[in-house]
Amino acid sequence: MQLEWQGFYLDGKTADRRQAVIHLTPTGLQVTTKNGQTFFWSYEEIRQTQGYYAGEQVRLERGAEISEALLISDEAFLVSLHRLAPGLTRHFHDPTGRSTRALLTFFAALAAIGIAGVLYLWGIPMAAALIAARVPVSWEERLGEAVVNHLALPEKRCTDRTRTRRIDEIVKSLLGPLPKPPYTFRIIVVDDPTINAFAAPGGYIVLFRGLLEKSQSPEELAGVLAHELQHILQRHATQTLLRHASTGLLLSAIMGDISGTSAYGLEAARTLGTLRYSRSNEEEADAGGLRMLFQAGIDPAGMISFFETMKMASGGEPKLLSYLSTHPSIEERVERLRPLVAALPKSPIKLLRDYDWKDIRKICSVTERSTKEGPGR
Repeated sequence: MQLEWQGFYLDGKTADRRQAVIHLTPTGLQVTTKNGQTFFWSYEEIRQTQGYYAGEQVRLERGAEISEALLISDEAFLVSLHRLAPGLTRHFHDPTGRSTRALLTFFAALAAIGIAGVLYLWGIPMAAALIAARVPVSWEERLGEAVVNHLALPEKRCTDRTRTRRIDEIVKSLLGPLPKPPYTFRIIVVDDPTINAFAAPGGYIVLFRGLLEKSQSPEELAGVLAHELQHILQRHATQTLLRHASTGLLLSAIMGDISGTSAYGLEAARTLGTLRYSRSNEEEADAGGLRMLFQAGIDPAGMISFFETMKMASGGEPKLLSYLSTHPSIEERVERLRPLVAALPKSPIKLLRDYDWKDIRKICSVTERSTKEGPGR
């Protein structure tokens, strides 16, 4: 049994990925970085956030809002954990039981669907969380595409390629320090004055023109994007849809039936358009988004400044602020995030340094011809 593994250590305070040797012991992990720092992580304080799929990098985290992390590329690391300390590592994924768990999940979900009344109401949310963590990415992508086609009609989309590329650059900066995600992220801007944004399963983020116009800097938009990216990476949208889905959609997810997802696109779009994420989902997306900003070297204060911009705007156009109506109160979020931001080092990079942000926000005000020519000509 292999006890020593190569990986990377992230301290949660900088964007650096430090090479590390991770030694398994009966009670925890002994971590030694390349520069000689040594840490001990007991199994009880570690949580696993990635590494549930074959070929996916294992990510272990320790800490609350701003977490330390270990990245290990070989899933056999988890097998060794379970063999060395089976009693203390039950909360980690065991790759050797993947097929058994999938079968158990299938029958558990079927049982939950067949239960009426109170048991039905309790069983579906539990099954949704289990299923969402294990459905194929291809299934999520097909469902997300169907949802977006209903909620962001093609004729309402802003297609200025030059300005769209600038927004894609922000997303690329956010994802840069992270392990390669299982999704291909797609940002869609809709010509609508509503101040809103939402994440759909499979890597889709829809931004409304109203929200883009209210953002005062690329760093503010980065705060919104980081939050929505976390909803996707933590599969909150998929969980929410499955929690409130029909039996047909739930079974489609259990079976990984890609061909059946399009038929449920309208149902999923209506569900996603009317439901709110749970409080815990929103707090996880805020904390994860803040960590993502920090690791990318982007000023996390942009997340707070955007919320404050929204607070001022709410006095004049409350009916347009859908983004606020589907999220926790601004005061509560700012109060929770401000001390976390204050504790972070102040050495942010400047996003889109060579571009005019006011011009980029005009993404929906150009013709197809000027799109091809690009801004400023």
